[in-house]
Amino acid sequence: MKIIRHTDSDYTNAAAALNRRAEASDAVREVVAGVVKAVRERGDAAVLELVEKFDGAKLTAAQMRVPQAELEAAWDAADAALKSALESSHRNVAAFAKRSLRQDWSFQNEQGATVGEVYHPFERVGCYVPGGTAPLVSTSIMTVAIAAAAGVPEIVVCTPCGRDGTVNAGLLAALKLAGATEVYKIGGSQAIAAMAFGTETIRPVTKIFGPGNSYVVEAKRQSFGVVSIDLLPGPSEVLILADKSGNPSYIAADILAQAEHGKDSMAGFLTDDAALLEAVVAQVEKQSKTLSRQAQLAPVLEKGVFLMLVPSLEEGARLANEFAPEHLTLITTREEAILPLIRTAGAIFLGNHSPVAVGDFLAGPSHTLPTGGSGKSFPGITADMFQRRTSIIRLDAESCAKSEPVVKAISSVEGLDAHAHSVSIRGV
Repeated sequence: MKIIRHTDSDYTNAAAALNRRAEASDAVREVVAGVVKAVRERGDAAVLELVEKFDGAKLTAAQMRVPQAELEAAWDAADAALKSALESSHRNVAAFAKRSLRQDWSFQNEQGATVGEVYHPFERVGCYVPGGTAPLVSTSIMTVAIAAAAGVPEIVVCTPCGRDGTVNAGLLAALKLAGATEVYKIGGSQAIAAMAFGTETIRPVTKIFGPGNSYVVEAKRQSFGVVSIDLLPGPSEVLILADKSGNPSYIAADILAQAEHGKDSMAGFLTDDAALLEAVVAQVEKQSKTLSRQAQLAPVLEKGVFLMLVPSLEEGARLANEFAPEHLTLITTREEAILPLIRTAGAIFLGNHSPVAVGDFLAGPSHTLPTGGSGKSFPGITADMFQRRTSIIRLDAESCAKSEPVVKAISSVEGLDAHAHSVSIRGV
């Protein structure tokens, strides 16, 4: 763990380093470009080669898709506790999604034209569900269930399989409940390319959703324009901002919950209370020894966890905005003053009793959130991302006549006389 105090000589540089931009390395860009090119040019054959190369699974084209019967069997075989948990999560997420869907509307502008917007669900979307070191059952709910709540008729899921060519049964059960219509045993950047450009087996989608590692995120970036994408959600991260009211045991537990994702995950803690910082350090060291995922925890605790003593919570809020965390936990007796200062977090968890894990699995909003600093530009997944917006404009003779002087004046500046003529010819 790296510990920085505002009294340290290198504090200014350490604070400046928190201002991140979501950029891939040249090496990642090069690898992904090769994958995308191969999938575009050779379709299924390239996908199958890449699945064998990266996941160690030898599949045929016919084996890429998980049969609907296998999804149903996975749900039927799931134990009662898992079913109950998934159903509870699904109810919360679907209810939240339906409340946040955009609604059609219209009004009359000052010339009397009727203008408005109508919203339709995308016809076919792709959802990426990571498998990696842990089958992310919750991501099935946090992406697919939202697509279903928005009314998307075709919901394609790609998720990596094991070396034996199988997908975790609990994950399949969650996908069945969430409403996936097609599931493919493909992971990594090749899965994003397959959904974006299509192969002989997988028809292309119109928009891609879901988190992933740096290669998955870069594949989404390189596919943008061919398809729409949701955001750039990469390795998981949390930033905790707390004053002396923070509970050090709870804060340490939240740091470790993020760290157990492993790899490039990050966890940060900012406080204006020196005693709390020391207590959190002690709790992280104590609690980490009791956890099972030591192989994942150790490298993150060494390189991906930082604790910073700041001169004030206002300074902490400023640094939080520059860091733009996926998850931000705010614990303070001055919540009404500090909360409005936070502008770039993917999701904000308030108080000592709001663990990020509840947001990951159950609360309602999607846990697919911007990472790596991309929260400065992107929000997390919302239901309206699964909707296409279309403008509606209707004029009658009177509103057309009232619009003509404006069109004529602007057309004359732009040198577009046909535009003006198209209005005046209507008898105005």
